[in-house]
Amino acid sequence: MKLMTGKGIQNRAMTGFSLLELLLALGLGLLLATMMLQALLAHGASSERLARLLRERTLQRRTLELIRGELLLARRVELGSSGAIPTSCPLAGRRPLLRMLTTQGTITYSQGSPPSAIWRGLVLMRCGPAYGLDGQLGSGEPQNRVVIDALTSRGLEMTQAGAGQLHLQLSQQFTPLSGGPQTIVSAADMAAELGQTW
Repeated sequence: MKLMTGKGIQNRAMTGFSLLELLLALGLGLLLATMMLQALLAHGASSERLARLLRERTLQRRTLELIRGELLLARRVELGSSGAIPTSCPLAGRRPLLRMLTTQGTITYSQGSPPSAIWRGLVLMRCGPAYGLDGQLGSGEPQNRVVIDALTSRGLEMTQAGAGQLHLQLSQQFTPLSGGPQTIVSAADMAAELGQTW
């Protein structure tokens, strides 16, 4: 057995790592960097889905609260397209869901194709008197506006949940950058005396 002298140890230290050792270290470094990049991308996709969920749930709640507030102002309410409450709103092929007669005019909610290509999928539209800066309904010409978009085929469903109660369920669907389609649903119960005038 040959012992390394001080000069032999010094020569070994001066030569550095072998090519095999460098390639192995490089391979392990690339593997670690790839794993970290995949973890960051997965975290980013998860964060994007969560941010979308929170943003759209907020918009859904605002939409349901808008309808709830207008139901409180309504003197007469009807579901669907029976037509007992007259409206001057152009529906452009959209299906009427809810009509409310208020002292300021008729408010009509309809669902269907968007009025332009900037909207995502099916839309819920509100046609009626606009709100003023004071937050109150005005008495001017009715305005037709998109309330919320990206609705599923079910969209906004309204059913009478009992005497004086209306159940609303709003469904949207998105396709995030990564993963499959994401459906977001919100529901609320509201007071409404359908078909009665007060």
